[in-house]
Amino acid sequence: MFDIVINAKNNPKIKEVKSLLTSSKDRKNSGLFVVEGVRLCCDALLSGCEIQTVFCTENCAEKYGDDIASLRNGCKSFYTVSNDVIKAISDTVTPQGVVCTVKMKQNSFEYEKGKKYVALDTIQNPDNLGAISRTAEALGLDGMVIYGGCDIYNPKALRASMGALFRLPVYICQDLGNEIEKCKELGIDVFATVPDRDAKNVTTVDFSKGAMCIIGNEGNGVSKEIIEKCSDRITIKMDGRAESLNANAAASIIMWEMTR
Repeated sequence: MFDIVINAKNNPKIKEVKSLLTSSKDRKNSGLFVVEGVRLCCDALLSGCEIQTVFCTENCAEKYGDDIASLRNGCKSFYTVSNDVIKAISDTVTPQGVVCTVKMKQNSFEYEKGKKYVALDTIQNPDNLGAISRTAEALGLDGMVIYGGCDIYNPKALRASMGALFRLPVYICQDLGNEIEKCKELGIDVFATVPDRDAKNVTTVDFSKGAMCIIGNEGNGVSKEIIEKCSDRITIKMDGRAESLNANAAASIIMWEMTR
């Protein structure tokens, strides 16, 4: 069976991928998102994601034979495309030559007593979101809750996560306050991370019985309404002149303390 070849950048399927790359609304409406690069595409496949369509150049197929063969066998549709077409549906400066459309996983989540979670309150920067998920997965957290902010299927967030967003249980919630109450009902303490000096030093907190720690928006931190619902406030003691840390840096320190 011969591959279907696409050489035109105005092909309807190519236009669809372009819209998925740039529009969170289109991703949500279609239930699809875009993954680029051999490693990330294979990570999605190995993590049990449903690969819908693969677009691949001949050079990429030759260079990464086994990986592309796995993607070909695991997808619903496979297209060979020109270098110009792959550039048109790429979000990177030097694309490797393979792009996939992937079906979003079901957005469901169950908290468990004694487990450890991180929640993001309106994180806007996709690089921060992706990097936090990468650290959370690497340190063995049990899940991540997302409220508002950046779309987790943003191409930059996916790249920064290095596949962690495929492997780590992630729940996109509509009401973070409601999620806090669910945790409390299970005896899970919920901590708001704040830059206030009168908050508890994170190094003194006992996380051994499980917890959820909330990381706030880059500019405004955790919202006042959410802080009031939390069990307590925690902070990272700083001796320097900086008033606060980058959201990703703060999250990394908090999660390390949660799991050490």
